Amino acid sequence: MAEENLQVFHYANDEFKKQNYPQAEALYSDFISCCRESRNCDAADLATAYNNRGQIKYLRVDFREAVEDYTSAIETDSRLEVPYYNRGLIRYRLGFFEEAKSDFQQALRINPDFEDANISLQQTLLDQQHKIDRGY
Repeated sequence: MAEENLQVFHYANDEFKKQNYPQAEALYSDFISCCRESRNCDAADLATAYNNRGQIKYLRVDFREAVEDYTSAIETDSRLEVPYYNRGLIRYRLGFFEEAKSDFQQALRINPDFEDANISLQQTLLDQQHKIDRGY
């Protein structure tokens, strides 16, 4: 069963790379369900499945569900920087600068060379200061 579930994960990744998002999302959901039932999956694979499914939801502007998936990815394997970064992007877009800042900082603690996280953190700090300067 574990080998079959791993094949679903790889197939989902292939569909994700091809930008066949509805199929990828369904396959990631199947993989996640099987992992939850069997409790016999690699944490990094499960976290990647959550993260990538979150990306699909982000692309269709379903921010609440995307944040839920990124948070699940973080809870599954907190050593991966990308889910922190992705969640930070949504929080930034929604104007939750303090939460976005925290996510970008955590991504950078994990990977200090993560340039996109550094750029996003600097922009968050600038926008947060502008918001304070304008008085709201």
